[in-house]
Amino acid sequence: MTRAGASAASSPASMSIGEVLAQLRPEFPDTTISKLRFLESEGLVEPERTAAGYRKYSREDVARLRYVLTAQRDHYLPLRVIREQLDAIDRGLEPTGPVSGNGSRGPRSLTSADGLPTADDFVRSADEVRLSREELLDQAGLDDEQLRQLEQYGLVTRRSGGFYDGDALLVSTAVVELARYGLEPRHLRAYRAAADREVGLFEQVVTPMVRQRNPEAKARAAETVRELAALSVRLHAALVQAGLRSTLGG
Repeated sequence: MTRAGASAASSPASMSIGEVLAQLRPEFPDTTISKLRFLESEGLVEPERTAAGYRKYSREDVARLRYVLTAQRDHYLPLRVIREQLDAIDRGLEPTGPVSGNGSRGPRSLTSADGLPTADDFVRSADEVRLSREELLDQAGLDDEQLRQLEQYGLVTRRSGGFYDGDALLVSTAVVELARYGLEPRHLRAYRAAADREVGLFEQVVTPMVRQRNPEAKARAAETVRELAALSVRLHAALVQAGLRSTLGG
């Protein structure tokens, strides 16, 4: 009997996707319907389908989703590793590596099990950062000339209200770290150009979803953008590492 069949036999599949979301949201507030559909498309959960095609989840399905979401949040595990753990559990084996509930939660930052971000790391915080110029200089460790150059090259911009946001702080902090290696804002113009090209490319993917003008489509677009952003960072890191292999003697 398959995992899905065993689940159905032990617990009737009676919950809609909205009801499942309502159960998970208190513990995992960033979860969306598009996220649940994405996890299904990745083979991590297999809800039953009614004759009309509607998803129906069992208690075991919800427990499986909770396991996945906890592993991502508390251990920053990539889906590949979580899938391997679930496959082991399905076969009655003890999963290797960290499992849900057995570890402490680390700081929420751009990190994951392999040191690179996942889609969840690109969820926009509800608490928007609003900084004056003086506050940005102080928190990022910039000097006034550095910030002037960042603005000149389009790496940092003020919001319409005249303040700087969290993105400006992240960029500025990274620039300060790069400056320690002799890289100046003028050297970083290519990053702005590359980012703009990626934005244009990703807009081609999500614009049809946004034009549907319904909350579900917009949620799916937001989830897609987060996935694309995480994959983009991973691709960039892999290409840089491959390009530097000869320099590093690898």
